[in-house]
Amino acid sequence: MLPCMSTNPTTASSAARAVDADAFDGDVRGVRIHMIGIGGSGMSGLAALLLQRGATVTGSDPHPSPQIDQLVRRGIHVSAEQTEETVPPGTQLVVHSAAIPATHPELQAARQRGIATLKYSRMLGLAMRQCDGIGISGTHGKSTTTAWLAYVMTHAGFEPSFVVGAVSPQLGGGSGVGKGRYFVVEACEYDRSFLNLCPRNAAILNIEEDHLDCYAGLPAIQQAFADFAALLPDDGLLVVNGDDAACRDLLDESRLGNARIETFGLEAHNTWCASGLVSEGGLYRYDLRHDGKPLGTMHLGVAGRHNVFNSLAVVALAHAAGVQLDVIREGLREYRGVGRRLELRGEIHGVRVVDDYAHHPTEIRATLEAARERYQPRRLWCVFQPHQHSRTRFLLEDFAASFAAADRVIMPDIYFVRDSAREREAVRAEDLVERIAARGGAATHIASFDAIAARLQSEIGPGDVVITMGAGTVWQVADDLVRRLRCHLPA
Repeated sequence: MLPCMSTNPTTASSAARAVDADAFDGDVRGVRIHMIGIGGSGMSGLAALLLQRGATVTGSDPHPSPQIDQLVRRGIHVSAEQTEETVPPGTQLVVHSAAIPATHPELQAARQRGIATLKYSRMLGLAMRQCDGIGISGTHGKSTTTAWLAYVMTHAGFEPSFVVGAVSPQLGGGSGVGKGRYFVVEACEYDRSFLNLCPRNAAILNIEEDHLDCYAGLPAIQQAFADFAALLPDDGLLVVNGDDAACRDLLDESRLGNARIETFGLEAHNTWCASGLVSEGGLYRYDLRHDGKPLGTMHLGVAGRHNVFNSLAVVALAHAAGVQLDVIREGLREYRGVGRRLELRGEIHGVRVVDDYAHHPTEIRATLEAARERYQPRRLWCVFQPHQHSRTRFLLEDFAASFAAADRVIMPDIYFVRDSAREREAVRAEDLVERIAARGGAATHIASFDAIAARLQSEIGPGDVVITMGAGTVWQVADDLVRRLRCHLPA
């Protein structure tokens, strides 16, 4: 494999050339690229990487976000409008997220003007072709684990390239171009996007029901992960959660391709095993074993029992890449996570305000339990914004059961994305609030963010923890609350 390109945009050729989407090899030097939905977690990271590799990048996104602010600071023009006119003259390639429909005005304009178009996942796969790709897949934990592995490999001096679906302060953002041979990417199963990637090594962290707007059920999801594993060459490595039931099914049925397989988990039969877990303020340490051989104690710098599993995947993949164990141990201890994963947004007058991306029942449960361990709150308030009507409807009872660790739940309206009008009418936030209440939980529906922040300001007190949670824009509540608390906190 060739090392990843590291191109200085100022020296790249500016000569325009036609781009054939079917024949495009991924060399973006001098190519003018417009990205629809550029503020998305993966899209923003890819945009920064393409810029670093020598492309001229523009984009559009109607939703303001810190990710867009970072892209603008890098010199990328981002339009809040999305019309036929917002695709700049001279654009040679349009990249769009899987959530963009064929009827989108910018996508239609690109096709009318003969501009090549590619989905985000296809562009990411092309960007991996000149590297030894490492893909991190799974229903949960992808961003944390991808950034963690990139951090460990960077700490080891391997200079990897990476694209993470979140912002990592320790890595300087959500993407980077290194001079080394490895390219670490988050491999998302939505719309089977990860089947466009070109990994040599990969991880499957876990498999659960999700994205049921594009999968018929768990068997279809398992098949997609099996297809992803089949992308690996025979001399590649697949690291799999051996404690996860859906992963074990695929292992038992030998459906994970021909690459070498190593497992990880808490059970002794795994290739990589964590035992003797101890939590100190929500931060875990454990004894590491490889094929039964003790390798010493590992200390984690991010909270939550679920991160023990994520760390084992990092250990296995970093070890396979040649990182020394002592360096891996340092990286596990020093890594502090990515944005919107138990991210402390402020601590004012004894109140902690935390923000998290969790939007699936399993993630909600794990995050709330981790928050209790980490902060030991007097009361734990959760402001949860459901993400997608279809996900909420399909997993309604699982969602209702996932808030047991919260003392109070406040829920705004469901974040509308990708769903049809029919789905939007099929379920409301109030339906989930009723299910939580039926289980004995204290849940309230408050439609607007401003009203939620005002209610919290009037009711919270010292020792309380407020965690905003969801994949949409609920982080705005956290920031608004922090501003309010800095001005005044009622007795």
